[in-house]
Amino acid sequence: MIGSPARNRRAYVNAHVLAPLQGLNGPGGILVEDGWILAVGKSVTRESVGATSTVIDCKGRLLIPGLVDMRVFTGEPGSEYRETLASASEAAAAGGVTTIIVMPNTQPVIDDAAIVDYVLRRARDTAQVRVAPMAAITKGLAGEQMAEIGLLRRAGAVAVTDAVKAVSNANLFRRALMYARDCDLLVVGHAEEPSLSGGVMNAGEAASRLGLSGNPAMSEVIMLERDLRLVEMTGARYHVAQVSSALSLDVIRRAKDKGLPVTCGVSIHHLVLNETDIGAYRTFFKLAPPLRSEDDRRALVAAVADGTIDVIVSSHDPQSDDTKRLPFAEAAFGAIGLETMLSSALGLSANENIPLPRLVEALSQRPASILGLEQGRLQPGAPADFAIVDPQLSWTVEDAALRSRSKNSPYEHRTLEGHAVETVVAGRTVYEYAG
Repeated sequence: MIGSPARNRRAYVNAHVLAPLQGLNGPGGILVEDGWILAVGKSVTRESVGATSTVIDCKGRLLIPGLVDMRVFTGEPGSEYRETLASASEAAAAGGVTTIIVMPNTQPVIDDAAIVDYVLRRARDTAQVRVAPMAAITKGLAGEQMAEIGLLRRAGAVAVTDAVKAVSNANLFRRALMYARDCDLLVVGHAEEPSLSGGVMNAGEAASRLGLSGNPAMSEVIMLERDLRLVEMTGARYHVAQVSSALSLDVIRRAKDKGLPVTCGVSIHHLVLNETDIGAYRTFFKLAPPLRSEDDRRALVAAVADGTIDVIVSSHDPQSDDTKRLPFAEAAFGAIGLETMLSSALGLSANENIPLPRLVEALSQRPASILGLEQGRLQPGAPADFAIVDPQLSWTVEDAALRSRSKNSPYEHRTLEGHAVETVVAGRTVYEYAG
């Protein structure tokens, strides 16, 4: 529960401050008061902050902007047994995430200003981190009638998307782009051509060997090509929620070279895992879009490093045992990821040579910039949302320790390196690592 910011002055000193867009990458600290940053950088020391400040020694650990996760599915309203805003926020805080952007495919769908208001009020009352909703492009996510985009914007929606569905009607999507452009609202697209994407895993040799239906990467490319042509026609700001293949990256690069207002994201799962991880029909690895080949995974990693991919998301999608512990073809898509995203990203820095500043930018500052949020910055006058991270802290992903109501993590029983030891939102500590 964020409520009013904590009214005290605290100084975090002896940290390694890393905020690439502010040019910070070295020893220093941060001074906060009443939920806002007063000072940050090497000038913030135990000696400089004065006797009136509570001083916390970070012991040389990383101090980074709080992560901003652009793709979080919850069950509230309608399916609270899967996840509530409260439980999702607890999971987020444990993962160093200070802002979650929730998807509109709830029950009822977030396609009306009153439902946007409900989500925001519930978040203020129950959530430990900041919560902002994306609203639906079409009524009921049915792809037939456009939602009231202007009213949704005024109610507090930070973007519009049909979540796990593409708007297959090209004329309807063109109109939505035009309305969103006039409202200066981001449109987030799901890149899957419906008639090609009926499979349950990546089309290829692995799917044939397992006897499972395949979803080809071309389904992503075809929808992406169509969407980007409409973006070129309308000039609307467009974000691809997730890309999963090397072919899609070629399309994104061409669009950016043209100067189109296009950004894209990738889930942390697609950067760390590939189709072979499915192994003997392990349903916690059944994702949408599906995990692709190792060549695709490597291409995605390289695209994060060079900036072609703008943001990394958890794609946190809680599912119950009833829908996951089934034969692979029948199991629901999705995996949780709020608590493991930061640790997995730190692994990419250690093992895949992605510079840590680039990862921090993709996890915090870049998504905040795309969405027009004031979070994601470490500078005087910005909200005091940040995380203290120990990159060497080892921990094992076990059901009992996960804060999400659902436990469908593809990393179950895996030991990860790196964890948030303290997460701060509006100047208030919302999580401390207890071991």
